[in-house]
Amino acid sequence: MDWERKVFLACIGLLLAVGLLMVHSASMTARPTEFEQIYVGRQAMFIVLGLFLAVLASHVPVSQWQRWAPWLFAFTIVLLIAVLIPGVGSRVNGARRWLRQGALSFQPAELAKLAVPLMVASLAFRHPAALRRWWGTISLIWPVLLVAPLVLLEPDLGTTVFLLGGAGLTLALCGWPTRYFLVAGLGIIPTLVGLLILKPYQRERLMGFVRIWTDWESAPYQIKQSMVALGAGGINGVGLGRGEQKLSFLPEANTDFVVAVLGEELGLIGTLGLLTLWACVYLVGLRLLSRLSLRSFEFVVGFVLLTQLMAQALLNVAVVTAMVPPKGISHPLVSYGGSNLVVSLLAIGIFWSFLQNAPSSPPSRSGESGR
Repeated sequence: MDWERKVFLACIGLLLAVGLLMVHSASMTARPTEFEQIYVGRQAMFIVLGLFLAVLASHVPVSQWQRWAPWLFAFTIVLLIAVLIPGVGSRVNGARRWLRQGALSFQPAELAKLAVPLMVASLAFRHPAALRRWWGTISLIWPVLLVAPLVLLEPDLGTTVFLLGGAGLTLALCGWPTRYFLVAGLGIIPTLVGLLILKPYQRERLMGFVRIWTDWESAPYQIKQSMVALGAGGINGVGLGRGEQKLSFLPEANTDFVVAVLGEELGLIGTLGLLTLWACVYLVGLRLLSRLSLRSFEFVVGFVLLTQLMAQALLNVAVVTAMVPPKGISHPLVSYGGSNLVVSLLAIGIFWSFLQNAPSSPPSRSGESGR
């Protein structure tokens, strides 16, 4: 195994270790209980399950992923429909996003982050002529047109936009003309903006984001507590396990806002260390992908899956630091929760399986011809 692969796996391992440590610390409350042990035990279980699936996925040939893409997509659609059925999907805070069985739950929209790029890329490579013909466009984008409304009905606008971005990136790498993106944007963007304005709670999120920088006193409670936590951490942090904002002050401390706890306890140094690990994962991952043909199925999907992980990590940090409007988005490999953690590790396993076709050194691009 060459050094790039070793570094990539080492960084993934460090992210999982940081996540397990911070989930334990962030799960502590003002009155010590056994819950922090329950949380860390479940997180460890999710890691083991995710690693098991990742190892299995890493041994699947690329050709098999292309054949399995429609089946995985169909399975995802079934789950997305099931979660909307009363009595089947669980409603939490007005949204139906989870399938629950006892103490376990799963969020189907997370699986869509894998199924959509695989399906779109599979269609594009199966019907390359459709990329250049406007009447063939529907044969490539129908998976997006099917998934997006289902996720939007949960409702989950943020994940819908994320899925649209992943599908768009997939089409761009496959060679979809820029003019088609412009036409699609003219239809999609006004629709999303309209939905955002029409939903009172989403409109309130936007107004709350503005108040963070204009009227601190009336800013959203959760974001204020996150900023207080980061400010209290300073450069070096208050010490691991010694943070105070997690003690019933900061909501979702071990899930969406686990980075705020990390910032308070490990300071700016710890936060930058986390970002450095992600930068290493992304840059080394791109170096590994550079050994593949730019016009190959494995390069396109591998690039999209890697970029989605990095984008989600950056979006989570942006929410925690009040750089973007608040949105319930977890930090991959670090936040507590089974759905995102297991799917993230599965994405890494699929990414790793694509690298099995890669030579030991980057191929020359000079003689590479287009598809």
